[in-house]
Amino acid sequence: MIISALPAAELDDRLQRGELLLDIHPFVARLRSDIPGLANDLASMYQGFEVLPADRFADFHVAVTRERGPRHWIKPQARFHFDGRPSFIPLPLHQAFAMLEWGLNWCVAAHSHQFLIIHAAVIEKGGRAVVLPAPPGSGKSTLCSGLIQRGWRLLSDELGLYDMESGLIHGMARPVNLKNASIEVIRAYAPDVVMTAPMPDTSKGTVCLMRPPADSVARRREAARPAWIVLPRYQRDAAPSMAHQGKARTFMLLAEQSFNYDIQGAVGFQAIGRLVEQCHCLEFTYSRLDDADQAFQALLAGEVG
Repeated sequence: MIISALPAAELDDRLQRGELLLDIHPFVARLRSDIPGLANDLASMYQGFEVLPADRFADFHVAVTRERGPRHWIKPQARFHFDGRPSFIPLPLHQAFAMLEWGLNWCVAAHSHQFLIIHAAVIEKGGRAVVLPAPPGSGKSTLCSGLIQRGWRLLSDELGLYDMESGLIHGMARPVNLKNASIEVIRAYAPDVVMTAPMPDTSKGTVCLMRPPADSVARRREAARPAWIVLPRYQRDAAPSMAHQGKARTFMLLAEQSFNYDIQGAVGFQAIGRLVEQCHCLEFTYSRLDDADQAFQALLAGEVG
């Protein structure tokens, strides 16, 4: 059963009891929350995801609950729990859904060492994937959000899961995290997208989550073979430019942007080496999403790379 098929009252009841098991393939998360409105955000953002029976195994047991004591009434806050233990500092109650998303990202990044986990957006078309690794502020999520509105399949906007044996990359096709000016950029570029209400005053500024495309959700179990590693760089009023990037620099960036490269040791070193060798390595500078769409269509057609 997909989450949109659950009546609102039942979804809220499962969430209150900690019996909402969400299939975020290749993982399962057991969710609990007593915060009003969180069930509505889940229903909206995860509408095509499967809900599993409550007795199924879950990789992650998480909760986002309202803080007790004086904070229950004065400037209410929410706290994230992992395996029954409070984790991270509490956040204002209106940031609860963002906290859940960031907490799930942390669960995957900190505990899923069967993959090399890269801080990167990943999109796919025609069986070939583009890995977009970049530090915060590079325009990675904005670029990813724009391209998936133009026919690219979303694997991830945040965590690329690289299978070090098969050479394939997996993604969960979860909601896309947008912040600050990117929110209005995407609203203007794709007026029909569904987003949560903006959540102001977070550590990242104003953020909201964007519902992933239905086709990406339906195909989220399909891994893809990386063909390009593209380092995005947003630059105001810049002309679009797709330039070749040295493999050594690309290797170093991937290592820096991997959450568990140090844990993987020699295996991780060899895996990044293979990933870089099998891909065209490029740097893309852009300021307009329409230009980006044309540039990535040229990439797909073999005109670049």
